[in-house]
Amino acid sequence: MTTGSADAECLALTRNLRRRGAIVLAVFALVWAFAGGSGTAAVPVSVAVGVVAAAVTAGAVVPAFRGTAGPVTRLVRLPEKWNRGVGLVNAAELVAIFAVIAASNASGHPEFIPVGICLVVGLHFFPLARLFDQGQYTWTAVLLTAVALVGLAVLAAGTTAETIRTVVGLGAAAVLWASSFHVALRG
Repeated sequence: MTTGSADAECLALTRNLRRRGAIVLAVFALVWAFAGGSGTAAVPVSVAVGVVAAAVTAGAVVPAFRGTAGPVTRLVRLPEKWNRGVGLVNAAELVAIFAVIAASNASGHPEFIPVGICLVVGLHFFPLARLFDQGQYTWTAVLLTAVALVGLAVLAAGTTAETIRTVVGLGAAAVLWASSFHVALRG
C-alpha cells in the first residue's frame, strides 16, 4: 500500500466515523427529546417539542450526510482494536441501562430511570472519546453526567416523575445535538 492510498483511506475513515457519530448523536438526541416531551402534561406542548426536535435533528443530520463543512484538519488516530473496544463499551452501556431499569422498577422508584440512564450514557462517552479519538466526546460525557446530576437534584427536591423526565430528556437532547453539530461541522 502506498502512502497516498493509506492517507486516502485514513481520510475516508475519519470522515465516515465523524459522519456516523454525528448521525447517531442526533438520532439519540431525538429519542431523548421525545422522552422529555412525554413528561409534559399539555399535549400541544408535547407535540411542539416533538416537531422542534424533529427539525433540529434534521438540521444536525444534513451536514453529517454532506460530510464535514470544510477540509479535514485532523485525522483520527485510533487505538489498536478500537472497534472491539467500542463494542465492549456499548455492550456494557446496554447492560447498565437494563440494570438501572430493573433496579428502579424493583425498588418501586421508576422515577430514577431517566437519571440513571442519562448517567450511564454520559459515563460511556469517556472511553468512547479515546476509542474514536474525538476529544469533544469528553465534553459530551461531562455535560450528560451534569444533566443526570441536575435530574437527581430535581428528584431530591420532590418533583414529579414527569418533571424529571422533561428536565433530563430535554437536557440530554440538547447536549447530544450540540455534540452532533460539532462533530458534523468541526470534526
